[in-house]
Amino acid sequence: MDNKYDAVIVGGGVLGTFHAYHALEMGLKVCLVEKDAYAKGATTQNFGQVVPSGMNTKWQKFGRESLEIYKEIQSRFDVSIRQNGTVYIASNEEEEQLLVELRAINSGNDYGSRMLTKQECLEHYPGLSKDYAVAGLFFPQEVTVEPRTMIHRLQEFLVAQKGLEIIFDFPVIACEQEGEWVSVCNTKNEKVFGKKVIICNGADFKNLYPETFASSDLEVSKLQMMQTKPQGNYQLNGSILTGWSIRRYEAFHECPSFAQIKARESKDSLQKKWGVHILFKQALDGSIILGDSHQYADANRIEDLGYELDMDIDNFMIAEAKRIFDLPTYQIQKRWYGMYSQSKNSDIFQKTIDENIHIVTGIGGKGMTGSAGFAKMNVATIFNTQKINL
Repeated sequence: MDNKYDAVIVGGGVLGTFHAYHALEMGLKVCLVEKDAYAKGATTQNFGQVVPSGMNTKWQKFGRESLEIYKEIQSRFDVSIRQNGTVYIASNEEEEQLLVELRAINSGNDYGSRMLTKQECLEHYPGLSKDYAVAGLFFPQEVTVEPRTMIHRLQEFLVAQKGLEIIFDFPVIACEQEGEWVSVCNTKNEKVFGKKVIICNGADFKNLYPETFASSDLEVSKLQMMQTKPQGNYQLNGSILTGWSIRRYEAFHECPSFAQIKARESKDSLQKKWGVHILFKQALDGSIILGDSHQYADANRIEDLGYELDMDIDNFMIAEAKRIFDLPTYQIQKRWYGMYSQSKNSDIFQKTIDENIHIVTGIGGKGMTGSAGFAKMNVATIFNTQKINL
């Protein structure tokens, strides 16, 4: 019975780990298997912003649920959550109009926000250019996380306090129904068994179900980011999202003026070509994380995105960032890119194999914000809220 579980979760990123969390909350016996020695995929290579305000109405509900889950865990175990809010800074009247409309939508959804005048933006965010800022919209309840820390601390919490079993260095090569159990086999022919198996390993599920993968609509996005050297005594609170974020994030698509404003945009800009929107977030060491860009390829053509950083993109982002914030230093200490899978035609990719094997992937850029809330609903659906007796 030692290697038999109510649920086996494949993939140790944020989506898989929160599926494990909610299965444990239901009282189930859970095993999480991860192919590497530790989680190091998209979950650790992102900005670490939890911003339900940027999501459409459906996913904002999951994001707000995630906020509560993060805060509850943080009250018991330090997983690097900081409630320091999110601000959107408009650079012109069109973007300000979108902020006003978003605030009205969120007021109707009972999700608190506050408009900031230009002067308030300049006072709250030192170094912000007076020539850039027109107005702001602040969401005080939103949080930031340290992505390279959070997932490891969350897993440590689940092992120590919830009884999760994690097996690292367990690359899965087969999942097969064997009677009442699903066997999950790795490259060493080691097996664990689950009543249900939930596969949350990004585009890697192609090795398990190549036909399902080939017929999927998954694509991969490559995002370039960078981190400055520590900024001395300079302090920049929360997540700072700027005009191009206002013109990009899904939440604004629901604003009455959005379509008309987007129609007036230049189609040939470098910002459009590289999918850039400028974000700022201060890390715990005082450095500023800056980015990001978005380049896309079909999941089965991931190599088309290349394996190098495009310095033209980085230089473009730095130049744009300097127009917005006068930071003490723009010296860069780290550069990297993250890769995540997403579904072209739906919010997330889901496929059930033989009733008890559930592929759940392609959450895209919604992972850090939406996974905790979405996984709660999905685990309840998969298990019909009933504990399985071994």
